[in-house]
Amino acid sequence: MNLNYVSRSENLVAVRNVLVSTADKSGLDEFIPSLLEINPNVNFFSTGGTFSLLTQILGEQAASRLHRVSDYTGQPEMQGGLVKTLDFKIYLGLLSESFNEDHARDLERTGGIRFDMTIVNFYPFRETIGRDDATLENARANIDIGGPCMLRASAKNFLRVAVVCDPLDYSGILSEVRTNQGCTNLEQRFRLARKAFQHTADYDMTIASYLEKINPKQGLDLYSISESP
Repeated sequence: MNLNYVSRSENLVAVRNVLVSTADKSGLDEFIPSLLEINPNVNFFSTGGTFSLLTQILGEQAASRLHRVSDYTGQPEMQGGLVKTLDFKIYLGLLSESFNEDHARDLERTGGIRFDMTIVNFYPFRETIGRDDATLENARANIDIGGPCMLRASAKNFLRVAVVCDPLDYSGILSEVRTNQGCTNLEQRFRLARKAFQHTADYDMTIASYLEKINPKQGLDLYSISESP
């Protein structure tokens, strides 16, 4: 197994390209314009309902500062939003290392960019299963795939990428980015990565615990079973 081991890292990384995909959209109406105020050249890349909200938030600036992920990747979203961000160019932009010449060539070859910040949170699985009328299918539909993948990739590359998973952190992040003149710093990115991995671990544990309590003979009764191969 070939692994990349890094011995050199940037401290300050300018926030130029931000990937935004959130289920909980609270606070974006202040966070996004504030990032743009700090760095007028920042670009936002987004999907689905988050893209629609950012279009409203950014107003006239959306035309130049907001981009659809599907336009960037060249791939449309899968029906039902099941696949929106699971794409090579997205993960190249999240995982590429600053001083890796091979990664730089991959970015040039694909027309990719480096994402400096990821703002992502997950489908509301815990809230869904907390409803009295929740079924196994309600739960299954609310298992997020793309969000945890983006969060983990961004957190792994904390040497360059700031990963944001909690709207309660927006204010503190803005304060540090202002102090650093439009940049995140390495210690901040490490703290955010640590929180992101805890968030994904808690999310997966909630799903696993819920499924463990389901009796298959009862939980699967809601599906019409086809016996044909």
